Amino acid sequence: MSGTGWSIKLYDAADEAMWTVRLNCCWLAFTLLGGVVLGLGPATLTAYTLARRRIFGESFHIFPAFHATFRREFRRGTLLVLPAAAAAVVLIGNYLFFASLGAKASLPRLGSLLALAVLGVITAYLLPMAVHYNLRGRQLLPKASLLALARPASSVVLLFAAVTIAYVSAKFPVLGILLAGGAWIQLNTWLCLRFFAENEARLSLKGIS
Repeated sequence: MSGTGWSIKLYDAADEAMWTVRLNCCWLAFTLLGGVVLGLGPATLTAYTLARRRIFGESFHIFPAFHATFRREFRRGTLLVLPAAAAAVVLIGNYLFFASLGAKASLPRLGSLLALAVLGVITAYLLPMAVHYNLRGRQLLPKASLLALARPASSVVLLFAAVTIAYVSAKFPVLGILLAGGAWIQLNTWLCLRFFAENEARLSLKGIS
């Protein structure tokens, strides 16, 4: 029985790893297909959509599902993801510039890093929220920002997970190319769906009381 249990766990782990690789490959391929600038947004939102479907136990073939969702979410994905990506590029550029100035620019360098962390946490809530709730685009940023402030412990968990994946990717570049994007999207979605459920339960209890 014990051997059978370990075999099932090993199979499930291998299945999740293969799913993550496939999700990552589709995300990269469709991002490149759109010339990066026009591909990043819809590819990212599509990957989050399929990650959510996977978590809820749906069975589907990833490539045709990715292709169909990419086409459907092209406009919304571009409008949601590109502004955050552009802001991240500016903040990273600022951080590198101030870092090159040495100790005299420590304060603005740390400010850029803090702003980048805040942007990352808000985006980590916003994208799973976009595929989980039926909300208009202009509603997502305020709600994601409020949730990031209202749940500091959850925000720290998301930030820690992102930093961990980035660190492992930097240490093992090949592994990062194969897994990093898909691993983050799947883990981010899984964590946020639980945070959303906890938040809804808490709000429901407040409503009853």
